[in-house]
Amino acid sequence: MNDANMLRLIRDLAQDTQNVFLLPHAKQRMKQRRITLTQIYACLRAGSIYEPAHTDIRGDWKCTLQHLSAGDDIRVAAVIKCDDQGNWIAVITVF
Repeated sequence: MNDANMLRLIRDLAQDTQNVFLLPHAKQRMKQRRITLTQIYACLRAGSIYEPAHTDIRGDWKCTLQHLSAGDDIRVAAVIKCDDQGNWIAVITVF
C-alpha cells in the first residue's frame, strides 16, 4: 500500500466515527497534551501523511498523519485493522 491509498482509506473510514477506536495510550496523551477528539477526527479526515505508510510487526498498515487544527499542529499515529466486520482505525498515540 502506498501513501495515497493509505490516506484515501483512512479518510473514508474516518467519515464514520464508529470506525475509529482510541487506544488507552492515545486517550492518556490527549489529556496530557490537551488535544480534543474533534482535532483527532479533523486530522484523520483532512490531514496529510507525516510518516509514510508501512507495516508494523503485526502486519497491519501504519502511518502518522499531520494536520493544523485550531491553531495546533496535531499528529496522529494510526493503524488500519481488519476483522470480520471490515476495516477500522486504531489511534495509537497523538502529539
